Amino acid sequence: MAARSTHSKILILDFGSQYTQVIARRIRECQVYSEIVRFDTPAREIAALKPNGLILSGGPASVYDKGAPQIDPQIFSLGIPVLGICYGLMLMAHRLGGQVVFTGRREYGAGMLHIRNGSELFEGLGNQLDVWNSHGDEVTALPKGFVAVGTTEGCDFAAVEDRQRKLYGLQFHPEVAHTPRGREILRNFVYHICHCAMDWTMGSFIEEACAHVRKQVGDQKVVLGLSGGVDSSVTAALLHKAIGNQLTCIFVNNGLLRAREEEIVQRVFGENFHVRLKYVDASDRFLALLKGVTDPESKRKLIGNEFIEVFQHATEELLEEDRKNGDRKHGGYKFLAQGTLYPDVIESVSIRGNPAQVIKSHHNVGGLPEKMHFELVEPLRQLFKDEVRQAGLQLGLPKEIVYRQPFPGPGLAVRILGEVTPERLSILREADTIVQSEMEAADWYYKVWQSFAVLLPVQSVGVMGDQRTYENTIVLRIVESQDGMTADWVRLPYELLARISSRISNEVKGVNRVCYDISSKPPSTIEWE
Repeated sequence: MAARSTHSKILILDFGSQYTQVIARRIRECQVYSEIVRFDTPAREIAALKPNGLILSGGPASVYDKGAPQIDPQIFSLGIPVLGICYGLMLMAHRLGGQVVFTGRREYGAGMLHIRNGSELFEGLGNQLDVWNSHGDEVTALPKGFVAVGTTEGCDFAAVEDRQRKLYGLQFHPEVAHTPRGREILRNFVYHICHCAMDWTMGSFIEEACAHVRKQVGDQKVVLGLSGGVDSSVTAALLHKAIGNQLTCIFVNNGLLRAREEEIVQRVFGENFHVRLKYVDASDRFLALLKGVTDPESKRKLIGNEFIEVFQHATEELLEEDRKNGDRKHGGYKFLAQGTLYPDVIESVSIRGNPAQVIKSHHNVGGLPEKMHFELVEPLRQLFKDEVRQAGLQLGLPKEIVYRQPFPGPGLAVRILGEVTPERLSILREADTIVQSEMEAADWYYKVWQSFAVLLPVQSVGVMGDQRTYENTIVLRIVESQDGMTADWVRLPYELLARISSRISNEVKGVNRVCYDISSKPPSTIEWE
């Protein structure tokens, strides 16, 4: 966590709400920098970061629970404006001498907020607002100095403030879409109460990130594992802008890529950007390793470990090439660049105080550095995915790279359920190419979060011509999402689904059945493995 003194800044203390990242995104939509920190960050550390304001997130606990997350009470005496949301309000009331009780009735869902007493929070919003509630506890007595500025049918203290101390609290969630004018409430807090300037722009971020990278690496060399995905591509473009030929990208073909992936990456980065690019075809190594392996987590680990071996060997080859070319400078590549994003950072540090259950291993944070003794360069670690795309466009990357859909690190291996073989890869790659081309032709590709094919280890009876067949099953997975944390299946036009299904069944040898996955996340994940 690095102090940023040049910009306006809002810190969000995370008490475990599922909406914490949404709050951070809403603040950034105001063109103000936001950063999520642990709930137990001491007041002196908060003060050293010089934020314009603090937001205390919601959370699943009750303030009276044993082990409930607490806050350094000195935070309320720093003179920095504080907005408590749901649990954040309860905690503020509880710590400052008010009363919080479990009422026995849960207020969940839509409600109507009646505004009174002219709070700056609700400036320009009229007398009543639709809001979204999610709480079981309730503030029943306010701390000294506080007044109610909003009520709902079930709560007399749905919005409160102590204007003198710049302390504000909301019983409802302004950050969610179900509070339609919640963004305006947050804007009032950010602009009118915290006096933030709109100085978080992609142009300013790129300039600062370049300056930071130059300062960090000096005249040393940097190596980057380029996958062709959005995150590593934007990282490569930004680093190339910052340090030019000090950057070398290594692109490893693990044999699990989409069709023509190696061509696209080499064309965009080698020919267009003139980035120094080392291409390694290690497909035979990876496929030999995966022979007979069916467990998804074993696949991920084998692929991840082999990537490290291949990457390390490629780096050694680069050193040898440099020596042959007379470049003996500094003895090698001291820095490793990674396309780590802010959600990766948040999830990896487990700021909720209890490690989240591992659903599937993450391939971006951790892994390479420990084994290879690199120093990390992570220029995108402050950005959310939508901000990364903005940065990519500003850096001149083509739309086909910037808006391409997320693709898993282990590639098609986790979209083939069961054993990965060259034959099964060929089937899936052909089917996936048809999905992408039809989605693009129908102008749906850029409207959805992900659209892809999955190959099941399931064969079924079919008929082609006069012949009985016993062939493979392809599942289509097409979802919409904001950030991949939740997702819903897309209601595609039947004509498009029919066209995709018909083409796969007719053109992909070995497939006679196509199904459509209509599961949401949760309870399902987006990927099948």
